[in-house]
Amino acid sequence: MIKNVLLLLFFLLIAPVVSAQTVQAPQQGQSTHLMMDLQECLRIGLENNYDLRIVRNEELISDNNVTLGNAGFLPDVSVNAGYNLRNSNSDQYPAEGGETIKARNSNTSALDAGVNLNWTIFEGFRIQTNYQRLKELQTIGELNTRLAMEDFIANLTAEYYNYVQQQIRLGNLQYAVSLSKERLRIVEARYQVGSLSQLDLQQAKVYFNADSSLLIQQYETLNRSRIKLNELMGGDVEQHFLARDTTILFDASLSKEELFTRAMQHNTTLLLSDKNKILSELDLKSLKSRNYPYLRLNGGYGFTHYNYNKGTLDKQRTWGPNVGLTLGYTIFDGFNRKREQKNAEITIQNRELQVESNKLALESDFANMWMAYQINIELTNLEIESLKNAELNYEIAMERYKIGDLSGLELREAQNSLLEAEQRLLTAQYNTKLHEISLLQISGRIGKYLE
Repeated sequence: MIKNVLLLLFFLLIAPVVSAQTVQAPQQGQSTHLMMDLQECLRIGLENNYDLRIVRNEELISDNNVTLGNAGFLPDVSVNAGYNLRNSNSDQYPAEGGETIKARNSNTSALDAGVNLNWTIFEGFRIQTNYQRLKELQTIGELNTRLAMEDFIANLTAEYYNYVQQQIRLGNLQYAVSLSKERLRIVEARYQVGSLSQLDLQQAKVYFNADSSLLIQQYETLNRSRIKLNELMGGDVEQHFLARDTTILFDASLSKEELFTRAMQHNTTLLLSDKNKILSELDLKSLKSRNYPYLRLNGGYGFTHYNYNKGTLDKQRTWGPNVGLTLGYTIFDGFNRKREQKNAEITIQNRELQVESNKLALESDFANMWMAYQINIELTNLEIESLKNAELNYEIAMERYKIGDLSGLELREAQNSLLEAEQRLLTAQYNTKLHEISLLQISGRIGKYLE
């Protein structure tokens, strides 16, 4: 059984046994891997991520919509042409009696062509309001792209450091396996000389197999994180690479006041809620344009040609320009205008309430994130001290075990304490990094990770 496990580990352990907090580069003779840092992952992802590309295209649509013609400033000009053929029969009866005039199979053909222009000159400032609305939608498109990019940077950064965490955890478990292997070697040597029982040997094998099983499971966890990173970067999910970072560093000097001020001024979600309120105000302004009269200009140039096969005329042609103005005002529309304007005013109130609600939610989220950030910094410092104690405790335990002054169960307890201390420290570092990412994201500073 031991030989089978050792053979399996020989093929699985492509990286050397490393210390508890670092992953060393492959040694000579081992397979090499592509090394990527966070900035490179972000650069590739910002260029290739499919969701970001979709959002950017939607922003282009918003940009393309901001035109004078789309707002209604420009006239509509159309060209039309037609040909009509008519066959008719008629009877004409004189009023004072006389011979009836009959016409049979009278053919009339008409050819017409023209250019028409329709232009709304004034409609209660609705056109100007439409143009302002298009510009606000353009800004919303930019903010949506910014929000998507911020979410992407935050998600990829979190996953990148999760990958770093899994690499470090892999190193921790490799180290644990090496400790169990060393213990098994000692037990086997003592068993051969009769100083330890078969129970001690079997127990050492159980511990070695348990640590080996955890290590094998860690490879699966590491690969899941790598695949997720490749998906976020919009590339080949099977691409193999290692994170260049070998520890999780975080900025413990963030300023609460500075971050909070930036959050209230630059948070993208808050800016979007402000823009939605502005859109509602423009909708009301557009509805109020119906309180004014409208003035429309129409003009054109037409040509018509008729062919007759009966009657006194053989052909007839008419052509020339035409122009006209239409001034109108809706006197009564079933009180719909008043109802729609009142509903629009209520919508504005709701948008204002939503803005205040979003501000309060942002303050609450910031307070929670900052508290969690500070607590995890304290936990990290505590776990650093705990890890030092656990390492010293294990060294003492191993020395006592080698001279037969400590039982196998007590050594295992010291080994487990060391592994748990390593994992707790890693978890505290990762959680601190996650809260740092969240604080920078809601304050509009997430682009710092691109630097």
